[in-house]
Amino acid sequence: MIMGKITGFMEIDRLTEPYRKADERIKDFKEIYTDHNEIHLKNQGARCMDCGVPFCQSDNGCPIHNLIPEWNDLVYQHQWKDALDRLHETNNFPEFTGRVCPAPCEGACVLGITDPPVTIKNIEMAIVDRGFQEGWINPIQPKNRTNKKIAIVGSGPAGLAAADQLNKAGHNVSVFEREDRVGGLLMYGIPNMKLEKEEIVNRRIEIMKDSGIDFITNANIGTSSKNGFNTDSILREYDALLLATGATTPRDLNIPGRDLKGVHFAMDYLTANTKKVLDSKVDNNYISAKGKNVIVIGGGDTGTDCIGTALRQGCKSLVNFELLPQPPQSRADSNPWPSWPKILRTEYGHEEAISKFGKDPRSYKLSSKQFLGDGKENLTGIITEEIQLVNGRIITLPGTEKKWKADLIFLAMGFLGPEHGLSDQLGITYDERSNYKANYGEYKTNINKIFAAGDCRRGQSLVVNAINEGREAAREIDIFLMGETQLP
Repeated sequence: MIMGKITGFMEIDRLTEPYRKADERIKDFKEIYTDHNEIHLKNQGARCMDCGVPFCQSDNGCPIHNLIPEWNDLVYQHQWKDALDRLHETNNFPEFTGRVCPAPCEGACVLGITDPPVTIKNIEMAIVDRGFQEGWINPIQPKNRTNKKIAIVGSGPAGLAAADQLNKAGHNVSVFEREDRVGGLLMYGIPNMKLEKEEIVNRRIEIMKDSGIDFITNANIGTSSKNGFNTDSILREYDALLLATGATTPRDLNIPGRDLKGVHFAMDYLTANTKKVLDSKVDNNYISAKGKNVIVIGGGDTGTDCIGTALRQGCKSLVNFELLPQPPQSRADSNPWPSWPKILRTEYGHEEAISKFGKDPRSYKLSSKQFLGDGKENLTGIITEEIQLVNGRIITLPGTEKKWKADLIFLAMGFLGPEHGLSDQLGITYDERSNYKANYGEYKTNINKIFAAGDCRRGQSLVVNAINEGREAAREIDIFLMGETQLP
């Protein structure tokens, strides 16, 4: 395709849409984003090059192969409805990815070889937000029903994407969610300030309901509890079963003092806080950082979300431990384009901590050695040692012990894989990393008519990867049921 402004990338600098001011946004749990500016977005869309081979759509870029140059140019041409149609061809939920995706597409942008890449993520979010604002996104019931019934366990991005696609194919889809609200990771794993629940997540869920998808919450598949569902009856009643349960087993830190009161898994903390923000039923697991010295162990998105949450709760101090060295400011020679750039990023939570405390909360090359207590089972701090990387191995440095004061420590070190209660009942085979074994592109488990997709199959990953797998699994299920498919 020929871009509308071929020289745009030479004339216009990259400029991202700003977040709300850090010192203001930490006062609430509202989204951190500011309103879209049409002229600004038109100019940023003009930066998309006539690059010939758009690596933003490649395996190094967008996992769902969004038609990025097309909708960038359509925004430049002020054809917002057409841009939305292009976006929805490949992405069921651009309002989610436009907010929480780290944008590997930008890392693979051809312009990024010599200049800052196109602001793809900003434009994606603006297109879908405009679509909702204009009333262009509405429920669509399939014209014909196949009378095939599909059960999906898990309502995170993989389960929702599969449900949306299978419903479009005319199947009767039931989505089972064990929490009290639909959305999985999108609802309780990502804080409200990054992804608003009522206006953004629930809005899409309601459209899916009105399109004919059935959602069952508080559903415990494979248990005999009050809301339990017997697996044998599920398999008898439904023609296919998709497991999209996510990777929810957290990586623990088994050092002395782990049982002290005040040491928590990050996801337990984030989930309880979001439930409180939403006025859902909150049990005794709710944790407040108000007036407390907080340490977050782990430097990924979940760690950043803990930082942002603790700041909004009014923590007294905040430190973020990272095991590895500080990343470089620009790509290393070993990290060439179009691979994901492993560079230093100051995320929203870091920016907020700097605003409140005057310094970056991150401390690098630290290994945790022992949690400290007061003798009454209460956490008072932690001992760390500095580390060094030698030939890829982590070596602790003698004589570098340091004590840190802490009332709360959140473990945000990633996830080991899915829970195995349901899968053990079903007889699912696991891969070497304890994920449900199902080949990529096929999604079939070792049990007839049972499929798996998303983080439970591939391990902890991005929302956009989960959407990709949900869409592809839907296609395979459609072929399994009908012998053919019209799904992309």
